[in-house]
Amino acid sequence: MHVRTGNLLAPLPAAGGEEVVEPLHSRAGVRIERIVSRGHQSPEGFWYDQPEDEWVCLLAGRATLTFEDGEALALAAGDWLLIPAHARHRVSATSDPAVWLAVFVASAEVGGGRC
Repeated sequence: MHVRTGNLLAPLPAAGGEEVVEPLHSRAGVRIERIVSRGHQSPEGFWYDQPEDEWVCLLAGRATLTFEDGEALALAAGDWLLIPAHARHRVSATSDPAVWLAVFVASAEVGGGRC
C-alpha cells in the first residue's frame, strides 16, 4: 500500500508573480488542489467560469471573492463555500499568504454526479 502524505500549510512556496496551484489528487470527475495566494487577485475584467462545481475552503489568511452579480464574500481562515458550475467569480483580494483547499466536482450537466 502506498499512502501519500503532506501538510497543506508547510512548506509554502515563495512569493511570485502567480498563484501556485498544486494538484493533490484527481480521478474521473474530481480534482483536489492546494492554492497558495500571496496578495494575488484576478486580473481586471477576468472571471472564472468553470464547468465543475467548486468547493473551496480558505485554510489560512484572508480573501475576498466577487461574483458577477456584484455579491462580494469576505473570507477568513476556516470559511468555505460551494460555487456552482458556471457561477462567474473572481478573486478580488488575498492576504500574503492565503492558502486554499479546492475540490472540483463534475456537475450533473457535464455527465457527473453530485456529492
